[in-house]
Amino acid sequence: MARIWAGTDIGKTHHHCVVLDAEGKRLLSRRVLNDEPELMTLLADVLAIDEDVVWAVDVADGMAALWINLLLNHGQQLVYIPGVGVHVNVHGRVRMNVQSS
Repeated sequence: MARIWAGTDIGKTHHHCVVLDAEGKRLLSRRVLNDEPELMTLLADVLAIDEDVVWAVDVADGMAALWINLLLNHGQQLVYIPGVGVHVNVHGRVRMNVQSS
């Protein structure tokens, strides 16, 4: 199992990435532009925490294309978790998003 998990909430102009360890402790939370230099800085910062990471995105095409390509081109393990059914509040608790389902 990965030592850290990096989930990215994909947006049109900005993404928000939260990195958690195996116990659920938040190690990083950052909003970044959907821009190659900023995304590369985020990638480097997460890998500096630990290289054993699984990345997750909530959108698998379109506005996530740059981020997905950067991760895959740098040999990162990536999973897709649909954002329609899951909502994570500011305290890190996951609940079903009934309005979106």
